[in-house]
Amino acid sequence: MDFRQLGASGLRVPALSFGAGTFGGKGPLFGAWGTNDTDAARRLVDICLDAGVNLFDTADVYSDGASEEVLGAAIRGKRDKVLISTKTGLPIGDGPDDWGVSRSRLLRSVDEALCRLDTDYIDILQLHALDASTPVEELLSTLSMLVQAGKVRHVGVSNYPGWQLMKALAAADQHGWPRFVAHQVYYSLIGRDYEAGLMPLAADQGVGALVWSPLGWGRLTGKIRRGSPPPAGSRLHETEQFAPPVAEDHLYRVVDALDEIAAETGKAVPQIALNWLLQRPTVSSVIIGARNEEQLLQNLGAVGWTLTPDQMARLNAASKLMPPYPYAPYHYQEGFARLNPPLL
Repeated sequence: MDFRQLGASGLRVPALSFGAGTFGGKGPLFGAWGTNDTDAARRLVDICLDAGVNLFDTADVYSDGASEEVLGAAIRGKRDKVLISTKTGLPIGDGPDDWGVSRSRLLRSVDEALCRLDTDYIDILQLHALDASTPVEELLSTLSMLVQAGKVRHVGVSNYPGWQLMKALAAADQHGWPRFVAHQVYYSLIGRDYEAGLMPLAADQGVGALVWSPLGWGRLTGKIRRGSPPPAGSRLHETEQFAPPVAEDHLYRVVDALDEIAAETGKAVPQIALNWLLQRPTVSSVIIGARNEEQLLQNLGAVGWTLTPDQMARLNAASKLMPPYPYAPYHYQEGFARLNPPLL
C-alpha cells in the first residue's frame, strides 16, 4: 500500500482508507449503507490491515453512533496499528445543542466519540459541515484545547466552502492554532466540482483531500449501463434522493469510457474509477466502503498498478464539464491559463 502525507501535516495515511459507514445499520440515511455487526466489521478490518489499509473513517451521525461503537469494538487490541478519523457537526437530535460545532457541543461530541470508539484519542477529527453560526475563533480555540489535551491529534473539515476554509486557515495562522490539514470531499469521475476552487486552495495551503463516495454514490460500480436501471438490492433504490445529482447522459458517457478501459486492462470498472482518483492532485486518501468481503477485496484491487497517460486523458475528456464562473476562464482563455496554471 502506498502511503502519502496528509496535506502539510506529518501524518502519513494510506492511499486507500476504509469508510465505516456500513457498520451499525441504524437510521434512514446514514444507516442504509450496510448492517455489519462487530464480527463482520472485525473481519473487514483484518482484511484492510492485511492489505496495508490502516485508516478507518466514521462519524457520530453514522447509524446514530453505532458505527463508532462497532468500529471501536472491531479494532480492540489493535489500536496501536490503526488511525481513526471521525466527524461531528451534523444534527444528532432535536435539542439546541445537538447540532453544529459550538464550544460546548464540540467538547461534548469529542468525549462521547471517544467513549463509543473506546479510545483515548482521535487521530483526525473533522467538522462534518460548515456551522456558520459559530465564530471561527471559538471553533479553532476549542480545537486547540482538544489537541493540547491529547484527545485529538489532527483536525480537518468536510464539505466546506473554499472561502470559509481559507478564513479558518488564516485565523489559525494568526493565532497559532492548529491548521486544518484534511478536507473530506465528494470527488469522482462523475463529480469533479472539487477541482474548480477547492483543489487549487488545497494545493496552495497544504490541505489533503480525503475522498468520500469515490464511485459516485454507487453509480460507478459497473452495474449501471445505458437503458438499465440500478439492479435489485442496490442502495441507490433507498438513498438516490440524497445522492449528488448527475445528468444521465454525462453518467453514461463516463461509464462507456470506463468500459472501454476495463476491456483493455482487465480491471473492474470500480477499480479503474478509484485508480483515476489516486492519480489526481492533492488526493491524500480515497475512502472505500464495503458491505461485504467481496466488495472490499475488489476495491483493494485499485492499487498496485496505474492507468496510462492516454487512459487518464480519455477518462478526463469523458468526465469533463465546464466549471462554474469564475473558474471557467482558466480552461479556455490562454491569458488566464498563463496566470493561473490549472491542476486539472
